[in-house]
Amino acid sequence: MDIRGFTNDDWAQVWPIVREVVQAADTYTYDPNLTEADARETWVESPPGRTVVAVEGGRVLGTAKMGPNRAGPGSHVATASFMVDKDVRGKGVGSALCAHALEWARAQGFAGMQFNAVTEANAAGIRVYERLGFKIVGTVPGAFEHPALGRIGLHVMYCDFG
Repeated sequence: MDIRGFTNDDWAQVWPIVREVVQAADTYTYDPNLTEADARETWVESPPGRTVVAVEGGRVLGTAKMGPNRAGPGSHVATASFMVDKDVRGKGVGSALCAHALEWARAQGFAGMQFNAVTEANAAGIRVYERLGFKIVGTVPGAFEHPALGRIGLHVMYCDFG
């Protein structure tokens, strides 16, 4: 598997992954009716951010976007988001994308990386994030309307590079 910068030609394979994850409505706070045009505008980062794809044999297995978490006085902290094709989940693609985002953020001089909204139900993601150095620094109770579980908490997670 290779992780490389996103190109316009990748969107045809990235969009179905984004669409499936967003429509499931169980991990991201995006509107499940997100249009393709809005999804592309939301997912494909402009500098200083970066969007990448994990590919194997020409097939996009997953994608990540990363950049500053906030502008101005918060711009020294990075953030990232990850989406993996449902057919390859649990095979290390998400872990590799997260490790890549952390390496990128450190190389860019960020002080740490913050995830603003990790659903309590995203147990696999939380395990990956904690293994890579993130800690849950707070939880907003009932902030996410999960399609099966009802209102559940959203974790704020942070990895300090110091």
